[in-house]
Amino acid sequence: MDDQAHWARITADHADGTVELDGRDISSQVSGYDLRQRAGQPAELVLFLSPRVKDEFDGLARVVVGVPLDPGPAAAAFLSAIDAAELERNALSRYDLLDGGPHEMTRAMLRLLQDWASGLWQPEVTG
Repeated sequence: MDDQAHWARITADHADGTVELDGRDISSQVSGYDLRQRAGQPAELVLFLSPRVKDEFDGLARVVVGVPLDPGPAAAAFLSAIDAAELERNALSRYDLLDGGPHEMTRAMLRLLQDWASGLWQPEVTG
């Protein structure tokens, strides 16, 4: 990580783009980036392997080289906190997911876990 600000220029679309740092084209060395900025702070440009996005930026940015996050540990922690009885009870109560098709219970449980992970649906409180 480099705490010094560098001049960054990004021009990109879905098919092509360039990333310049201090006037030097580094496009061939990066396949993606994230650009973020908080109010009152300099922009932060994170260079890493990710899909290209349509964007344009011309200004000072703090540059950080990063790697895509591994979702495995977060998924393992989330799944270890699930109560099996609660998952089964809630999946069985989701009539919108039980359609009589193949693997309906597994599909209902997977959808329920997705909903819980994204905060779209909360487990029922019993007791």
